[in-house]
Amino acid sequence: MSQLPSPGSTIPMDGPVSLHQPGMKVHEVPMVIATSESFEDAGYGVIEHDFEKAEVDIVVWPKAGWRDVVPGTGNEGGITQGEFVFTWEGDMAVARNHAVDGHYVTGWFTDPVTASFESENVDRSRIFVREANYHPDGSQIFFPKDGSPFVALLALPGDDITPQDFVAFYCDGTFGIKIHPNIWHQPLFPIAERAVFDDKQGKVHACIAVDFVKEFNTYLSVPLAT
Repeated sequence: MSQLPSPGSTIPMDGPVSLHQPGMKVHEVPMVIATSESFEDAGYGVIEHDFEKAEVDIVVWPKAGWRDVVPGTGNEGGITQGEFVFTWEGDMAVARNHAVDGHYVTGWFTDPVTASFESENVDRSRIFVREANYHPDGSQIFFPKDGSPFVALLALPGDDITPQDFVAFYCDGTFGIKIHPNIWHQPLFPIAERAVFDDKQGKVHACIAVDFVKEFNTYLSVPLAT
């Protein structure tokens, strides 16, 4: 089975890059328990307890010059929702976003160059991540359908992002999260071999992305064990 072409499907990539390539670094992302203080007060988003009542925030399209966007326009793309399915497949974490018809490899449990979908007895205490992105057009809501605990890799807004800006939020599965527009993220990392989430987001689904390997010669190591 061949590897999917692009983690997150937001950045064109020539192929896997080894963790052991000369000069390659690994940044250990700190884990934080998601609470109202650590998550909401810090500006990442909102802890949600009811998916149906949770509302997606749509951002008005930015104006190109000094003339203002006409009131009531620039935010009419609407929202889309569907299941977001996460699976562990050998050495890879795979995500399928049915809301936007996305299919991604989101990280590796071993060196990406030697990773295989058929591997067994894999150490899944942490995952190596190469990419993250944000949506300038709206917020995004993730809600676990079966109460699965999960980790959300996030960073606050700003295009001058670095690996050191990222935090791994541990969520115990009793709630979902809404991340604000412009919050850097990857699809979630459940603490299970398979988990299904309800997902709701802006239909425009614009993505601004960072490739840590290309820009910083670095992989993020995201902890999946508390």
